[in-house]
Amino acid sequence: MTMKNKEIGISAIWAKEKRDALKDFISTHAQKQSRERKLKNELLAIQYQIEDYITADAVKEKMHILDFVKLYLKTFNVTQKNVAQLFEMSSGNLHKYLVGDRKLNTDMLLKLSSFSHLKPEYWLRIEIKNELMDISKEQHRNKKYEKYDYRHLLAAELQ
Repeated sequence: MTMKNKEIGISAIWAKEKRDALKDFISTHAQKQSRERKLKNELLAIQYQIEDYITADAVKEKMHILDFVKLYLKTFNVTQKNVAQLFEMSSGNLHKYLVGDRKLNTDMLLKLSSFSHLKPEYWLRIEIKNELMDISKEQHRNKKYEKYDYRHLLAAELQ
């Protein structure tokens, strides 16, 4: 008999009336927040999504830097073209960095970091995670990295 680990949902704990009251309380409290506080909350939500992505052992689908930047664009109600102008580069050039056609360089990392108020490491870790996901798929397909196994080195020394 296999037991599946199930998460307890809110409906299993609270009756509908209590859930509705809690939703109303949260909604009322959220409406009282200042615009600045709402913005900070949205920015934190994006940061948490990035952290979840880069720390997850397995992800359902690969996300590009562009996917996260789009969240910022929506939050700030600006376009990618506006960001390209801010970054003093063409839209096409920026797009190539954001979709992974070009590797992030230090200048681009610092621009993204300044724009998002996140450490540059966040953006670099997204790119690295995506590269490793691609390499991992390739490695399982053709086993081209097996020759680098340390056991080959030890076996040669034992002879």
